[in-house]
Amino acid sequence: MKWVTYRGADGERVGVLSGGQIHALPAGRSLLELIGAGPDVLHSAGEEALQSPAAVVALESVALAAPIPRPPSIRDSLCFLDHMRNCQEATGGGRVLTETWYRIPAFYFACPATVLGPYDDAPMAPGSVWQDFELEVAAVIGTTGKDLSVEQAEASIIGYTIFNDWSARDLQMLEGQLRIGQAKGKDSGVTLGPYLVTADELEPFRRDGKLGLQVTALVNDTVIGSGSTAAMDWTFGEVISYMSRGVTLQPGDVIGSGTVPTCTLVEHLMNPDTFPGWLRDGDVVTLQVEGLGETRQTVRATAEPIPLPPRRDPAAAGPVSGPVSGPHTAPASVRVNPARAKVPYTRGLHEVAEKVWAWTLPDGGYGWSNAGLVAGDGASLLVDTLFDLALTREMLTAMRPITDRAPITDALITHSNGDHTHGNQLLDDSVRIIAAQGTFDEIAHDAGVERLAAIQTADLGPVATPYARERFGHFDFSGITVRNADQTFDRSMQFDVGGREVHLLNLGPAHTAADSVVHVPDAGVLFGGDLLFIGCTPIVWSGPTANWIAACDAMIALDAPVVVPGHGPVTDPDGIRGVRDYFVHIIAQADEAYGKGLSLAEAVDAVDLGEYASWLDSERIVVNMYRRYCELDPDTPAPELLGLFAMQAEWLAKRQS
Repeated sequence: MKWVTYRGADGERVGVLSGGQIHALPAGRSLLELIGAGPDVLHSAGEEALQSPAAVVALESVALAAPIPRPPSIRDSLCFLDHMRNCQEATGGGRVLTETWYRIPAFYFACPATVLGPYDDAPMAPGSVWQDFELEVAAVIGTTGKDLSVEQAEASIIGYTIFNDWSARDLQMLEGQLRIGQAKGKDSGVTLGPYLVTADELEPFRRDGKLGLQVTALVNDTVIGSGSTAAMDWTFGEVISYMSRGVTLQPGDVIGSGTVPTCTLVEHLMNPDTFPGWLRDGDVVTLQVEGLGETRQTVRATAEPIPLPPRRDPAAAGPVSGPVSGPHTAPASVRVNPARAKVPYTRGLHEVAEKVWAWTLPDGGYGWSNAGLVAGDGASLLVDTLFDLALTREMLTAMRPITDRAPITDALITHSNGDHTHGNQLLDDSVRIIAAQGTFDEIAHDAGVERLAAIQTADLGPVATPYARERFGHFDFSGITVRNADQTFDRSMQFDVGGREVHLLNLGPAHTAADSVVHVPDAGVLFGGDLLFIGCTPIVWSGPTANWIAACDAMIALDAPVVVPGHGPVTDPDGIRGVRDYFVHIIAQADEAYGKGLSLAEAVDAVDLGEYASWLDSERIVVNMYRRYCELDPDTPAPELLGLFAMQAEWLAKRQS
């Protein structure tokens, strides 16, 4: 039989599905009650409903709840070891599992309070940007039992249903470092349904003690993964026997199988051909299981979580890992940008020329970026947004006395990095966003928000983890959907902003694949974007390095007396020359080390930064030397992004010891 629970005018009703019709029991009955009365009572109640229903309703005319909307307990196991191998490989850990996986079956307790029906909207875990799903099958316990043998455990199963274990991978990754089990990464929702199919109905699919049900998982009607429940390494009988050791299982307890391999996003993380990105608001997830039906749910965004300040670690020499008094506090350690400032280098809006403003965020390190505003008659141009939504709101609010008179009509995005684009979605739909074609392309294919969430939450080891928290723990990446450019240009573009001529120049690739600057000739102001880090170390994500030097020459030739960098204090052409000289020095250092046959690690250890050692974030030399080595030898091994951050942290730790 196929049992359903549906939402009727008089509350939840229970019935048996037959031929597209639900044959309902009288109001007030529940499937949990019937299961608790025993298999014979459940069967008899079903037969009676089919013969003499209290009501008959079309399946398509009602909203289905989970078959058991409030189970006594939910335990989710991991019966498919290939799922674990795939996850471990996707997150950089290889495919070899520790010996314990082969000794005992893994399981954890899920949250009965967040059970969802098969077609209910699925809320995202608050604060997560790595929302995922997992296609599983659940067995439902039909009889009370304790210390069960495998055979007794198998016989205790009354039926099966589809189980979707909604998962917030970033929260799961962070909480996993506590090593005490699952928490908020796993309790935003568990979907059960659409039916409870009694065990006898699935006997034709049973082979060698396992159900062989074909399954398919889709996102927005695109297949993500497929497989069979016959691939179980641990059977339901085995995991239920293990769970019952010293514990009485109750009728209605739900036991998840764990994910059928490939039927979840995280397993595809390192394969751009099969990984569509993490789930976002409006995505539709469909799970299909042979004999059990289909669930289909729309993912929905949720409100931001109430922040909790982290505790201070008395054993840590450095700052607390994350914001102490809320997001957007400056780094807790004492970091002073050593560069000379043409205007006061303080957080906020500074008029640097007539109707031209710079928004600066000390100290200029990771995420603490600058932006700008150019106002004309009745119109303004915004140069870049900021690293998260709250920072961008703060800036736009401070600009309002100007933009109320001269509304922002255009916004130039200097390059693709999130600390210059993540606030784009806050701009009015009427604002034309402009970017170089290379910037547009990078934004279109970038998973920057997800990578940043990983840096905030990943366990990178005892050195790199506190480094990553200190650099990125001050920002809130939730709720960000990067809005891309509406208009692109190749190398240059000129246009009018309220009667003022503005020149856009793409001088990349250097920092990224395209790096644009904004020249305001009548004011003598140049916005250099991230071609300019003043008093803080630039970082070559793209290169070639020589092109960065050429870009500096092009900016110097513009002879603008006021230069607003992407990071650091407002400067002048001498500031540009300082950045140019840095790269000349680094190229000489890298080329000499390469000529001596030094490995990248040896070259980084031996580098002499000279006068540039006082610049903030000097550890970026690791990335810059790596990029130069790639230019000298294209076969230089490419570490993952998290690996580069770990190398920077380790280099800095050595220099500080």
